[in-house]
Amino acid sequence: MKPLLPTIARWGIGSFAVAAAAFAGIQLSAQAIAGHNSNAPVSYAADRIELQDRQNRVVLSGNVKITQAGLNLDAARTIVNYTDAGSLKIQRIMATGGVQVTRGNERARGDTAVYDFNRRIITMAGNVRLNRGGDTLNGGRLVIDLATGVSSVDGRASGSSSVTGQGQSGGRVTGTFSVPEN
Repeated sequence: MKPLLPTIARWGIGSFAVAAAAFAGIQLSAQAIAGHNSNAPVSYAADRIELQDRQNRVVLSGNVKITQAGLNLDAARTIVNYTDAGSLKIQRIMATGGVQVTRGNERARGDTAVYDFNRRIITMAGNVRLNRGGDTLNGGRLVIDLATGVSSVDGRASGSSSVTGQGQSGGRVTGTFSVPEN
């Protein structure tokens, strides 16, 4: 979960040294995210759990905490869709209500999130804020590709895989990058 070098260039940070240092940090972060094991066991806790067998889903509500291989998801409510072909396999987790995803020193917050286990992608939408160390990015939609370690932030919540289902016009990505002292 990190900003991309083209974004840095578009923001007009002119110093090659700053861009090189930021890119080096981004690459290290990308390797850590790309190494996430989406097949690792998933642990969960909530105030209430409702199993809906006919729909192949579990609804977790109230103080939901889900963890998988160092990746943590906190939300007010989640719906966990699964398949049941002899053994249970999670397909997708949809989270709403103050969603926060953390891993190491990286934290992403938003109104909603979808973790697609088959595609290994987490999409967050609505008032998205991404923090990594002293760096921050704000936008409408964040897509984290766990397979490649590439993350992208859009200024609006709508896009090719909108989580909210609502179109939102306009919007820009904003943020702050920390600059190392010499």
